[in-house]
Amino acid sequence: MFFIDTMDLQGLGNRSYLAGGPRTAAAVDPPRDVDQVLTAAARRGVRIAYVVETHIHNDYVTGGLELARVTGAAYLVPAGAHVSFARVPVADGDTVTVDSGLDLRAVATPGHTPHHTSYVLREQGQPVAVFTGGSLLIGTVGRPDLVEPRLTEQLARAQHASAHRLAAELPDETSVLPTHGFGSFCSSAQTSGADTTTTIGTEKSVNAALTTDVDSFVARLLADLDDIPAYYTHMGPANAAGPAPVDLTPPAIADADEIAARLAAGEWVVDLRNRVAFAEGHVAGSFNFEADGRIATYLPWLIPWGKPVTLLAETPEQLAAAQRELVRVGIDRPAAAATGTPREWIPEGGSLASFPRSTFEGLAEHGTDDVVVLDVRRDSERAGGYIADSVHIPIHRLHERLGEVPAGTVWVHCAGGMRAAVAASLLDAAGRDVVAVDDGFHAAAEAGLTVVTPG
Repeated sequence: MFFIDTMDLQGLGNRSYLAGGPRTAAAVDPPRDVDQVLTAAARRGVRIAYVVETHIHNDYVTGGLELARVTGAAYLVPAGAHVSFARVPVADGDTVTVDSGLDLRAVATPGHTPHHTSYVLREQGQPVAVFTGGSLLIGTVGRPDLVEPRLTEQLARAQHASAHRLAAELPDETSVLPTHGFGSFCSSAQTSGADTTTTIGTEKSVNAALTTDVDSFVARLLADLDDIPAYYTHMGPANAAGPAPVDLTPPAIADADEIAARLAAGEWVVDLRNRVAFAEGHVAGSFNFEADGRIATYLPWLIPWGKPVTLLAETPEQLAAAQRELVRVGIDRPAAAATGTPREWIPEGGSLASFPRSTFEGLAEHGTDDVVVLDVRRDSERAGGYIADSVHIPIHRLHERLGEVPAGTVWVHCAGGMRAAVAASLLDAAGRDVVAVDDGFHAAAEAGLTVVTPG
């Protein structure tokens, strides 16, 4: 009998896998913090014999090299990937034995990257699952525009061909186990939270790569591509060079004076508390990235790369969880940290900053004539409808475009409230009067606001 354990990296919208038999196993696309993979193997009582990469990742720092080092496993990396470390190069058709009667067969599936490789898990020679990385995802495919703009259309066509190859070669009941597609911006479309499992047979009936001709598929895929998170620029090179081992030791503790000094020096001070607590009272000049939100996506996307960051948390546990999320995307060591309450983070005699929160109903009751309505959703979201006369600056561009926000009190909204809270903290730190709209966008029309639907 074989097993497959799934490790969800919800902050990044990715999955990693451990698959094997009674004695040995293979880890597929492991995260940088490899302790959870080691724990899964220990729980199963198996030795990790292989560490397998489907491609050189653009959205997170891999733990593959470190996991192979600490376990003595063979490190399988597609032969076409240009890397600076020793590994076992894998070509189309190569097969390794994972355990008795259980093997992995490499299948070249270019598209997400030119060297992308999927791996078919076979029991007694029969396919039971396929690890598809950024190739065939749940209802979609991995985006083809992360390598080189001139290659994008070529890779999009390769995605279509790769999906068809998998569909043609594998039985309908084969489980499809992708790395991306659960919120990752490596996915060309966002997967519904309800869609967590799939098979080759299911994808044949629902996936556009398998239900439309190549020209129509490519045209739609390229038209729907969203902005690429800025930090992706650093992930591919880090993974190709060979990431350093992860360091999760607690950062140095900062007192109120040090926090003030770091703010004065232009460093980023990030408050990890929930957005309600932050709005009620926070260190002036600090930014709010909720620990329970998508901190691993939005903080690295917004922060100037390499700028020191100090983390403020309610508890050591909250701090440690955020630190773990951030090392996965290459933010290795917070410059400093503090835990407790905001009163403890400001010098004696100082005062906390705050700003109001509201809803779309509150905005409708107030009226929009004398305020700035700022929409910080992505372009693709705004294309589905927006509040009349609203200003649009996507959240990932706001920090560098604060000067474009018109004068007046700013009512800022997104699709659900989390990004609006980040934006409100940026505006508040810049000295603007701001109201954070903590509401689902569907409520805008229900509240009587004029929502424009393009087309």
